[in-house]
Amino acid sequence: MNIKTCQKNEKNAAEFIVEISPEEFETALGKAFLKNRNKIAVPGFRKGKAPRKMIERMYGASIFHPDALEILAPDVVKIVKEDPDYRTVGQPEITDFVIGDDAGVEITVTASLYPEVVIGEYKGLSAVKPDPDVPESAVDAEVAEIRLRNVRYEKVDRPAANGDVATFDFEGFVDGEPFDGGKAEDYELELGSESFIPGFEEQMLGMAPGDERDLDLVFPDEYAEHLAGKPVIFKVMLKELREKQLPDLDDEFAKDVSEFDTLKEYKDSIRQKMQKTKLAESDSAFEDALMGMVAETLEAEIPDVMIDEQQDVTTRNVIAQMTSMGIQPEKYLQLTGMSPEQFRESMRLKGEQQVKVRLVLEKIAELEGIEVGEEDVLAEYIETAARHGVEVDKVKESVKEEEMALDIKLRLAAKVVTESAIALAPSAGGDEEDS
Repeated sequence: MNIKTCQKNEKNAAEFIVEISPEEFETALGKAFLKNRNKIAVPGFRKGKAPRKMIERMYGASIFHPDALEILAPDVVKIVKEDPDYRTVGQPEITDFVIGDDAGVEITVTASLYPEVVIGEYKGLSAVKPDPDVPESAVDAEVAEIRLRNVRYEKVDRPAANGDVATFDFEGFVDGEPFDGGKAEDYELELGSESFIPGFEEQMLGMAPGDERDLDLVFPDEYAEHLAGKPVIFKVMLKELREKQLPDLDDEFAKDVSEFDTLKEYKDSIRQKMQKTKLAESDSAFEDALMGMVAETLEAEIPDVMIDEQQDVTTRNVIAQMTSMGIQPEKYLQLTGMSPEQFRESMRLKGEQQVKVRLVLEKIAELEGIEVGEEDVLAEYIETAARHGVEVDKVKESVKEEEMALDIKLRLAAKVVTESAIALAPSAGGDEEDS
């Protein structure tokens, strides 16, 4: 079995002719006969006992050809995918076959070839690099959020105000009659949260524990159809009122919420974490901008299958990210009004850009002569395992060596671009764009 010819067509599509020797085809026919003989009836023979030649004379010489070709197909596809002279992408497809007079076979296989890539300048570029500094207001906001999560509630005996948590009984009446779902006991509500229909919480303000009050309201037009726009009276009895008590911002607060002894140490640790995150985001944005510039210089006929495959990967990654954040993909589609097909299509431009960036990085690695050795791959396995707190063998099971090597090579290629680039301050970048 060997590749006889390869004809390149438009957009890196190619047509291979794979030769199958008479001996190889005969072996496949023998396997096809053994696979099917128990299913074929021949007069005078019990099923499975008729000779192959007898079956072929009765049903035609080609009776076992389809199964023989199916048996050969995996090896035919494999020889195309693994041929060192032709780098294919996607899955090759068998489209035709011709059986010669010598009983050999020529199988036609169509496949997409990896594109030939030409890129422009990739060194000495300039791009805006976002400011990685963390303002003190950001640290204060983070501390305020943590302080709010540690709020305590204290019972009070005074008129209700926004921010208080009220415990009360209520019952609603439309046209003097109670309605389903309009009654509750010991209900808890933070006043001012706008959780109830407009006016409900506002009319509770000023009530003190033990007070009863009728709230004269109107259901919104977008409410449940049988209640929308109708006047309603809620009879409310306030049972308990609790006031938010925020902890003091002092050293005791720091000890309660962290391993630090002072508020200053605690805020410094928050600043350091935020600084690390901000710096990583700044570096990533800078690299993305530079990669976008190099990708714009790309000259290549990219097969559709490369973009299709990356589009699927991107879609799966976005869905996984949503799920990790507690967002149900089905709910997201419902809220956005998109079908699964429309959501996948929305990932196409991103997928195409990712393919372009990968192509330019591979080309840079080639031009720079970047090589990745076994020791580099092993070090990456060890570092990855340590970062995720798992055994090295687990990482090796998840990521093949060639995939890890390629990832390292692409990172080193990106480093060539970023280390030679000029970082512009945000203001300077804005001035350039405006000029």
